[in-house]
Amino acid sequence: MDFELNETQRALRDTAREFAQGEWAPHAAAWDAGGVFPADALRAACGLGFGAMVVPEALGGTGLSRLEAAIVFEELAAADPSTTGFLTIHNMVAWMIARYADGAQQARWLPGIVSGETFVSYCLTEPGAGSDAASLATRAAAQGNTSYRLTGQKAFISGGGATDLYLVMARTGGAGAGGISCIAVPREAAGLSFGKPEKKLGWNSQPTAIVNFDGVVVPVENRVGEEGQGFRIAMSALDGGRINIAACSLGGARTCLDLALAHVKERRAFGRPIADFQALQFKLADMATELEAARLMVHRAAAALDAGSHEATQRSAMAKRYATDTCWHICDEALQLHGGYGYIKDYQVERYLRDLRVHRILEGTNEIMRVIIARKLLETA
Repeated sequence: MDFELNETQRALRDTAREFAQGEWAPHAAAWDAGGVFPADALRAACGLGFGAMVVPEALGGTGLSRLEAAIVFEELAAADPSTTGFLTIHNMVAWMIARYADGAQQARWLPGIVSGETFVSYCLTEPGAGSDAASLATRAAAQGNTSYRLTGQKAFISGGGATDLYLVMARTGGAGAGGISCIAVPREAAGLSFGKPEKKLGWNSQPTAIVNFDGVVVPVENRVGEEGQGFRIAMSALDGGRINIAACSLGGARTCLDLALAHVKERRAFGRPIADFQALQFKLADMATELEAARLMVHRAAAALDAGSHEATQRSAMAKRYATDTCWHICDEALQLHGGYGYIKDYQVERYLRDLRVHRILEGTNEIMRVIIARKLLETA
């Protein structure tokens, strides 16, 4: 078992770090304050191959492993967790299309997704169906053999109103998971509309909005996979999505730890740097240890998914639960070490704290992660 990155992975990490610190970090606070969706900055990331990282090279993607993608997401999130969070969703949808769409669909959608000319959103959650995703009510009624007519709403959609293609889980059949299909809806479709952008605690560099389907008609050629496969398609993407968002938490927490280390060396109290006080040294030691433990869990889960292990779902849930809880706590501790300065926006820690808080909710709440872990444990007991 080798815990060191190989030469290629180190080069990938360094490229992502240089890009993120040079192109994103100087602007992240302004994007957050202004609620700016930085489309050009995201396209620049796509230009480096970060828009479709786990899509095979034969389909135009970068062909990275899940582990390598996690390495990149950590580096990007060290500069801006919010913008990186959107890019994880874009990558997730890219993988879904590469994995489940037919050749004509791949040829139609993937080039724009890879380049960033087409931004994409994942539409599963509804106002009345969050953790219980199989109970969703958005309906896609067949219009003969040629089209579907969609009615309903999706809630908390990242990129809602700003993205170009919406991968929608809608009910084409009866109740339960088996009645759900996956349908791609272009932004220009008649009857598609969006609620006002939600006012949020964090993730302000990407809009989050309700997506409304008021008799939206799309051709049957926009269905990804067979009828009734939608729920399986949606769930299969979440193992990778959970690893990605956990990696974003690693990046945010790492930056907060770095900021805290710099601050305690500079801040003086009682005639000496506060770094000299053992109580604060112990706090820093715990933060560093917890961050390392979280990274090991994320990388182990990514390796399991790359290997097609039967443990991948459980390990992904474990990594997501542990890393997102732990890394938010590290940010909170970093803010505490800054004292009153940590509460001031100029010092940046509060932005990371706000952005990382939602990681414990999205891609399945951490309570649902515990349900998944427990279920897997009981299956093998």
